[in-house]
Amino acid sequence: MKRFAPMLFAIILTLSLPFHTYAAILDDVKAIVKSDYVGDINGDLDSAKSIEEVIDMLDPYSDYFSKEEYEAFTNAIDMETVGIGIVIEKHEKGILIVDVINNGSAHSSGFEPGDIITKVNGQPTVEMSVEEAQTLIVGEENSIVEFELLKTNGQKVNEIIKRRSFSLLNVNAKLLYGNVGYISINSFSENAAEEVARTYSSLLEQGATSFIVDLQNNGGGYVVTAEKLIGMFPGATYAYKIQLATKSGLVRANQQGVEFPTKTRLLVNRYSASASEMTAAALLDQHSAILYGESTYGKGTMQTFYELADESILKLTVGEFFGPSGTVVKDVGVAPNIITATNPLYQAHYDSIVENLQNYKELKSLLGVPTTKTFQVNFNKEISDIFAHSSVKLVQLGGSEVDVSLKVSGKQLTVTPTAPLGKGKEYILIVEPTIKDLNGRQMNKGIYLKVTVQ
Repeated sequence: MKRFAPMLFAIILTLSLPFHTYAAILDDVKAIVKSDYVGDINGDLDSAKSIEEVIDMLDPYSDYFSKEEYEAFTNAIDMETVGIGIVIEKHEKGILIVDVINNGSAHSSGFEPGDIITKVNGQPTVEMSVEEAQTLIVGEENSIVEFELLKTNGQKVNEIIKRRSFSLLNVNAKLLYGNVGYISINSFSENAAEEVARTYSSLLEQGATSFIVDLQNNGGGYVVTAEKLIGMFPGATYAYKIQLATKSGLVRANQQGVEFPTKTRLLVNRYSASASEMTAAALLDQHSAILYGESTYGKGTMQTFYELADESILKLTVGEFFGPSGTVVKDVGVAPNIITATNPLYQAHYDSIVENLQNYKELKSLLGVPTTKTFQVNFNKEISDIFAHSSVKLVQLGGSEVDVSLKVSGKQLTVTPTAPLGKGKEYILIVEPTIKDLNGRQMNKGIYLKVTVQ
């Protein structure tokens, strides 16, 4: 019997529409599918002897929950759950760990992104769906679950972990160098839009003048939340175009009285799904933000929930959504304006900084430098060693300014970080046009360049 458990730690590939209540069970499930389902039916629906058989004939996003499973499912969207604290995705060798939550038991047990779960409680995962794996991973608080992991170094290890209850912080924020407000959203929970609005206002008070919104690894949630978030961007009149079983049309965004500035940057990746893709497509089609990263997951369908007579829940795919201008999402994802090979936050932050460097010249990037790199800036004349040291900045992209020491020798300025640079990190070196030569003449232009660390 195929029965899907709630996706407590997986990427939540769901857009939630309003509830519907039906009195019968199997016959009404068949009637609902015939009336509302959008997608291929792989089998003879009328011959199905159970709801599980019906679900087997439908797409991967249609599902059937007990009352308790449904409650756990919605708790997951709202970032309240019991488990070990991992985000997972299907992998050809089993179940891939995409992220590890800091306050979960998996984190304290040494689980890492990139590890592959090959067994749960002794059962091989290579043929399991994400949902089936969740059935084994979740459970009662303080109960035990056993794992076999394939580590990123190729080693196989066994772990026994206790399940714990915890709430996840859904909206995270910080003020980056250059008065860039950074907001990351983990789930389109019921109150996520309101959290974003409060966070936006707080960053404005801290001095933010531009913004980066991060939807990487965000697997979705409630469609109403997406409509509200989209409404916070300039010119985003519509949230999506919907194709239901019997009708289609444009759906307006829900304006919130909060509006991000123009050139706000939106980050997405291959694990940005469902409501994240809806947001990305809406902002792309209406030129309401600049998208960075890689193409999104490609779900592109919408589900709603039906409560049955025994309080069990049918989750059914009832529509395909598109960007307001018709951008297709299903199976292809949303391609960003700027495709990045590394963390898109680095390029987005770099561009946010550079757009304010009006009287500056960009120098050739330094790629793959060692963590102990010292920088030499050469001038065409000897320079004075009397200048404000604050005019030379080394900034970790996605973060803040790092401490450096400066030394002038003739025509050369040496910039030495006081601590090793971060492996795999990216930086921008900025020299403001305030340095003077020995005759007191100031630089014509400032300079800047990007630095990547190997």
